[in-house]
Amino acid sequence: MIGIIDYDAGNVNSVMKACEKLGGQTVLSSNISVLDECSSLILPGVGSFGNAVKNLKSAKLDEYIKSAISSGKNFLGICLGMQMLFDKSFEDGEWEGLSLLHGDVVRFGSTDDASWNRELKIPHMGWNRLISNRQDDSICTDVTEGEYAYFVHSYYVRPEDWNDVVYYADYGIKVPGVVRKGNIFGMQFHPEKSSRTGLQLLKNFLREGESLAY
Repeated sequence: MIGIIDYDAGNVNSVMKACEKLGGQTVLSSNISVLDECSSLILPGVGSFGNAVKNLKSAKLDEYIKSAISSGKNFLGICLGMQMLFDKSFEDGEWEGLSLLHGDVVRFGSTDDASWNRELKIPHMGWNRLISNRQDDSICTDVTEGEYAYFVHSYYVRPEDWNDVVYYADYGIKVPGVVRKGNIFGMQFHPEKSSRTGLQLLKNFLREGESLAY
């Protein structure tokens, strides 16, 4: 069973449908006892970092996520869900993340980002190529460098350790696209909207947690 964590975020139904298309069974829940029965957990998200973190904390899901990951459960954050895995976001203020991976979430074109091309539009929206940072990871199975994924975001992760980055995209600067550390995975783009490439990456994640029947 694949647990989709329910914290009143957007982009839930499309993620569930993508998992089911791959042969997985899904459940949408904020109930910890239900999520505990799942072999893999997914934290999707579209919206504001601050509100998302508040919702997680009010439901005590922040501590549950840390506990579940510590116990070895397969975990994926998508888009905003990936950003919340990191230490801090500067979206409309300053917000503490889950600190499961280290780095900050900043807006494209931040004042200290000297390399930013001011002609590039914000948000980073549309198809962009995935460039390999390390190809030796099982999440890369049957995915070739240069394949495209669909991004929609105005804030991006500045990781403390680039060894956590599997794929990145070039949008004037390096934008982490897929991250992994042990049983923690993140995808900044939307795998459920990224055609064959996105579904293959999602399949690879689910196989890590033995969440698929094949």
